[in-house]
Amino acid sequence: MKENEKIMLTAEGYLELETELNELKTVTRPQIIKELKEARAQGDLSENSDYDAARDAQAKLEARIKELEYKLEHCTIAEQTSSDIVNVGSTVTIVYDDGEEDTYKIVGSLEADPFDNKISNESPIGRAILGRKVGEDIEVESPDGSFKVHIKALA
Repeated sequence: MKENEKIMLTAEGYLELETELNELKTVTRPQIIKELKEARAQGDLSENSDYDAARDAQAKLEARIKELEYKLEHCTIAEQTSSDIVNVGSTVTIVYDDGEEDTYKIVGSLEADPFDNKISNESPIGRAILGRKVGEDIEVESPDGSFKVHIKALA
């Protein structure tokens, strides 16, 4: 994570990260500590694969905890400022030139999941429709060329 990178999250995304952090600290960490104690009790640590595995798991866990704490500490929670303008957190229905229709939720890049119809505010479509209103036709610049979309609905 870059030092001055802006982290944008929806309220739901913030809650998910907070829940994961709590789970790691209260459930996973004590479990790994228990595994380390059991592995130490087996004797010689130089050839103890259980101990090595528990130490690796502990290192990965602590790195993830640190990462989550940083993200939660340095994020901005997107607020819905207007119900008629596309913002992070908005659910938008767009129509492509070919008549195909898609509904997306605009989220921060950490929450993006195209398989769940959550697109990043930094994606070509997300960037193009932010700040726009229902009924507008927008030109979207993408790596594959430009195309037009129409904002059909906003929730």
